[in-house]
Amino acid sequence: MPTTAPAFADATASDSALRRFLFGLPGVDAVGLEARAASLGTRSIKTTAKAYAIDLAISMIDLTTLEGADTPGKVRALAAKAVNPDPTDRTTPRTAAVCVYPDMAATAAAAVAGSGVKVASVATAFPAGRAALDVKLADVRDAVAAGADEIDMVIDRGAFLSGRFLKVYEEILAVKAECGPARLKVIFETGELSTYDNIRRASWIGMLAGADFIKTSTGKVATNATPANTLLMLEAVRDFRAATGVQIGVKPAGGIRTTKDAVKFLVLVNETAGEDWLDPHWFRFGASSLLNDLLMQRQKLSTGRYSGPDYVTVD
Repeated sequence: MPTTAPAFADATASDSALRRFLFGLPGVDAVGLEARAASLGTRSIKTTAKAYAIDLAISMIDLTTLEGADTPGKVRALAAKAVNPDPTDRTTPRTAAVCVYPDMAATAAAAVAGSGVKVASVATAFPAGRAALDVKLADVRDAVAAGADEIDMVIDRGAFLSGRFLKVYEEILAVKAECGPARLKVIFETGELSTYDNIRRASWIGMLAGADFIKTSTGKVATNATPANTLLMLEAVRDFRAATGVQIGVKPAGGIRTTKDAVKFLVLVNETAGEDWLDPHWFRFGASSLLNDLLMQRQKLSTGRYSGPDYVTVD
């Protein structure tokens, strides 16, 4: 089983050691955090820089369908859109991944084969995470066996909020061990963690346990990705790399619907973590409707007019 980053091995030696480490992290100045996120969100991006940002944002999308009514046909259609987002313009970048439930991973894998688009699969009893560990691990094994390149797991928020931090850490370790070659994204469900200090602590637990990405949300609760909570997580991965040399990705998910929103998040990435994270390997958007707005804005830049929503597919 993987072990924590050597620089922080002592921090995870016991439940009490991990608690001391987490509560020794600097407290979050909520007012300052939100003010900085709001300030960065006012940056104006124009012309060629905007065109670059739109294409970059498209290439960072995990195009997602996570509904009880998902069918193989819907997943194949979504995969086709991920591979070729705008059939009228073959210069449009493909998206980073298609994100589906484990039982749809094989369908998605077949549909994107050879394209470079990854298959991401939620697992570990998504979105609630309320299942025994052996059930969660079986969920991960099934998704990887079906062709998932990436696993999006949810942490046990009940354990976290009751202070059982080592349980959360050990569960992530166990899931990471089952992922094999698949990259692991750890979802905190920031809307349920209540405080910025908790989001910072959850970020460090995920990073110490070997997450390849830390992710804000499932998209299934009222509060999902926000500029402030994403900024806080970007600070965490920046600080973790400075301490360990290990780079970890960030994925805001839920509620990011417009090009203007996406550009604001890209500014956050550039100004907080740096240019190294401006790459689909290190930053993703968990989204379903965002792609359509990006495509309409891209068409506007190239033609000088809006094509309107009737000219993009409805997912």
